[in-house]
Amino acid sequence: MSATSLDKRPGFRRHILVQPGEGEVVAMLEDDIHSLAVILRHDGSRVTDIDAWFERAPWTTCPGAGAKLRDTFCGKLLSDVTAKVDKVLNCTHMHDIAVLAATHAGDSAETLYEMIATDPDDGERLLELRRNGKLVQSWIERDGILAAPEAVAGKTLQELREWLTSLEGSAREEAGILRWASSVARGRTLPMELQNDAKTLRLRCYTFQPERIDEAQLIGDRRDFSQGLNVPLESLRAQVAVFRRKAGDQN
Repeated sequence: MSATSLDKRPGFRRHILVQPGEGEVVAMLEDDIHSLAVILRHDGSRVTDIDAWFERAPWTTCPGAGAKLRDTFCGKLLSDVTAKVDKVLNCTHMHDIAVLAATHAGDSAETLYEMIATDPDDGERLLELRRNGKLVQSWIERDGILAAPEAVAGKTLQELREWLTSLEGSAREEAGILRWASSVARGRTLPMELQNDAKTLRLRCYTFQPERIDEAQLIGDRRDFSQGLNVPLESLRAQVAVFRRKAGDQN
């Protein structure tokens, strides 16, 4: 696959960093809408503790999802930290990052994913994923239908589940991450007033559960990383470093 540069094209940016270490995995995600971190601690087989928080969240109720994530996964085998476990009751982004952290718990080196989804140009979006600087997925979408690569042509992002399950290893993870980011990217061009009423949305995550949907208020703190003024994860890395240093001092 030959690399193409979309760096100067306006559009959605998302970076995910996974840093495995002795007895813990730090995972961070930042995009136009979200900035969050998960620190998953383990004893080699089971999850012993989780710290998770938002630096930036779309809804006022999102920060409470960190406690729910801890309740969901603490005590579970690392192999049981999967997308099938209470995902819709959690912040789906935080949940997916925790699953990614558990998947990479045995790694010896960090993994950085960088995603770009260009803004629609005459109905066309270019979707790209890099892993540790190397282009690993490159898709073209026209009017909501994927046109390339050939393996996904004619399908929507929502129709990729069967194809994803046919992939193995890192290819499945990479394609799943690009699909996820490409779906979220559509919110970038959705007017804020259309996102403002949580009551019209399906019950698909922590914020939109019946017990808190009435209190959820849209924050609307968006960043446009395609302007080149800052880089995803820049401030979050510093925040995580401070948190870990304080945690180390307490121990």
